[in-house]
Amino acid sequence: MSTLKTVSPTLFDFSEKLVLLFCLATFCAGCSTSYKATLSPALSEHIEPSLTFPQIKESPDSFKGKLVILGGQVLSAKRLKETTQLTILQLPLIDDREPTTELTQSQGRFIAEQQEFLDPATVPSGTRITLVGELSGSVTQSLDETVYTYPTLIMKHFKVWPAYHSDYERYGPYYPYPYGYPYPYAYPYWRPYGRFYPYSPYWYW
Repeated sequence: MSTLKTVSPTLFDFSEKLVLLFCLATFCAGCSTSYKATLSPALSEHIEPSLTFPQIKESPDSFKGKLVILGGQVLSAKRLKETTQLTILQLPLIDDREPTTELTQSQGRFIAEQQEFLDPATVPSGTRITLVGELSGSVTQSLDETVYTYPTLIMKHFKVWPAYHSDYERYGPYYPYPYGYPYPYAYPYWRPYGRFYPYSPYWYW
C-alpha cells in the first residue's frame, strides 16, 4: 500500500512569501538606482551641479569645458559629416533626472553634438532626453524671423525616456478620485461591479 505524502500548507505559504519578498526587494533595488548612479566616476565627479541653464544661456562661452547635466525634448536631429547634432528644447529635470513634460517650463534651447555615430531616427522630434555634456561654446542660427544664440555642448552620456501620457506620468495606472480604478476597470465600460454598469451613480463622475 503506497503512502501519499502531503506538503505542509504552512511551509508552502512560507516559501511563496520568501519568493515574493525576494522579487519585491530586487524590483525596489532596481527602481532606487538613480540616473546619476549609472554614470562613470570620471563623469559624475566632474559635473557642475550648481551651474544652471539660465547661467549657461547668458554666457555660454564663459563655461567652456564644464560638465553639466541637462534635459529636454528633441526638436530636430541631423547627421553631419562627423557628428550627429541635436537641437533640444531645455526642460527642468524632476525625479531621477527625468525631464518634465511641461513644455511651458522651458528656459530656452541648446544644441548637443554626439561625436560617435548616432542615427537621427533613434531620437526623433518629441523624444525626451537627459544628457551629460561638456560645454563647448555657442552658435548663432536663424529661428523663424529672428536669430538665436544656442549654447552648445558635446555629449558624453545620454538617456532616452519613454513617452508617457502626462496623466500616466503623474499617477501611473491609477487615477485620482473620482477615477480611482485601474485599467481595465476604467470609465466607462468596466467597473468592479461588473461589465457595462451604466446606471450606477459612478456613471456620471
